[in-house]
Amino acid sequence: MQEKSSLHAFQFPSIDGGMIDFAVFKGKKVLVVNTASDCMYTDQYKQLQELSVTYPNELVVVGFPSNDFGEQEPGTNREIKNFCSYRYGVTFPLASKSPVIGMDANPVFKWLTTVPFKTDMNKTVTWNFQKFLCDENGVLIEVYPPAADPINDGLLEHINPN
Repeated sequence: MQEKSSLHAFQFPSIDGGMIDFAVFKGKKVLVVNTASDCMYTDQYKQLQELSVTYPNELVVVGFPSNDFGEQEPGTNREIKNFCSYRYGVTFPLASKSPVIGMDANPVFKWLTTVPFKTDMNKTVTWNFQKFLCDENGVLIEVYPPAADPINDGLLEHINPN
C-alpha cells in the first residue's frame, strides 16, 4: 500500500451521504477540525463558519464530528447536521461522524497524526476542536489546540501572508 503524502489523496464520507474529495481543495488551505455538539468549545462553530464565508477563495473548513471525547457528540449524522445548520448556520463541509483517535481513527486523522511535522503537536488529538491546517498542496503546516479560537493571528497570517 502506497503512503499518502498529501491531504489531497483522501476521500471521506460526507455527513450528507456523498463523499468529500480533498483533491478538489487543491490551491486552497484546508482547516480540518474534529467537532462535537455538546462541548465547552462548541461555540467555535461560529468562528469556523465566519472563516469559511470570509475566505472562500483561500480556505476550506472541514468538520469531523466525533464522539471520542466525553461522549460529547452522541447524535446521528442527521441530528449533527441539523444542529450545526440551525444553531450555527454551518455551510462548510462536514464529514460523517467517525473516530479521530485510537485504532479505529478515520484515515484522515490517522494521516494527520502520523505525517512528519515540525513538532509533536500533531501526534495526539487531545480533545474536541483540535485544528489541523494544511497548505494549498495538502501538506500539514500548523496545528492549533482545542482552546485556540479558530480566528487567531497565526491562522490569519497563513491565510493572508501579505
